[in-house]
Amino acid sequence: MRPAYALIDLAALRHNYQLAKSLSGRKALAVIKANAYGHGAVEAAVTLADLVDGFAVACIEEALQLRQAGIRQPILLLEGWFEANELPLIQQHDLWCVIHHHGQLRDLEAADIQQPLTVWLKLDSGMHRVGFMPDEYPMVWRQLQASGKVKLQAHMTHFARADELDCATTDDQLRLFQHTTADLPAETSLCNSPGILAWPQAHGDWLRPGIMLYGATPFGEAQPAADQLQPVMQLDSAIIAVRQVPAGEPIGYGARYITRRPTRVGVVAMGYADGYPRHAPDGTPVLVGGERTQLIGKVSMDMLTVDLTDLPAAGLGSPVRLWGQGLNASEVASAAGTIAYQLFCNLNRVPRVYR
Repeated sequence: MRPAYALIDLAALRHNYQLAKSLSGRKALAVIKANAYGHGAVEAAVTLADLVDGFAVACIEEALQLRQAGIRQPILLLEGWFEANELPLIQQHDLWCVIHHHGQLRDLEAADIQQPLTVWLKLDSGMHRVGFMPDEYPMVWRQLQASGKVKLQAHMTHFARADELDCATTDDQLRLFQHTTADLPAETSLCNSPGILAWPQAHGDWLRPGIMLYGATPFGEAQPAADQLQPVMQLDSAIIAVRQVPAGEPIGYGARYITRRPTRVGVVAMGYADGYPRHAPDGTPVLVGGERTQLIGKVSMDMLTVDLTDLPAAGLGSPVRLWGQGLNASEVASAAGTIAYQLFCNLNRVPRVYR
């Protein structure tokens, strides 16, 4: 059997959720959209069910998967509904909804609502992606309140640059949010993972931990709270071939890497079809038998190559860790010019093994 697999440490997932809660003592929705960032949405939800105040997903399809698996905790649809014909299902399954544009208001006005929907109203405080602008937000809030069709649970917004620890934008967004919602009674929700970890003044009533649940830091530098996260996914494989190559020889497609010395090349059963980034450059860190080495040559569909020259004990069958315990996915992502979110979400073909 091919030795590539992803080991999902469910105890680490629980630890990371509890860390989010401990940083503020506030309520927290575990964000498990996109198949729990590639970790398995149902498995993540079942693991966290006895801890969480609720879950958050992107769309109704993801919410219904959880309901069908027996998840009864509150589930927030972060993008609300896309078509009015989703509203009966939202009512049937008691889903919470974000409202962020006027089309949703029109759908709500025309809909037959049997029980008030639990609604989070989104303010565009500077992200400029979705949400109502500050000058119209109070009017929309009062319009919803007067409709009798909703329970207005929370004001919410989303930070654009909270992962930049020395950037003033987050405080600017916080001030605008506070000014806009000051006379509109409801709970508040502002913080994604970097907001939770580094901006305690913005915690509000509801947190929305996402990437931190899975043990990856959102920051490009050390940060005390993020340093307490535990990796949830270990992407592992093994050496399936070893070659001795003279100096001056090309490795892999396109001859991107030329050996500078006589080199022991290890071939690993892992490639871009598994979700490992094809564009990862030479020098991207890899662990072989727990020892750090590096990628050499372009990543192929099913295989990649690493330098074993300085690891004389490594050979055929040696365990390989592409990211996880001992090698944070954020470091691999940084080397590859991407983010850990993408590494996790792109995971494909390799089986997930739950511990």
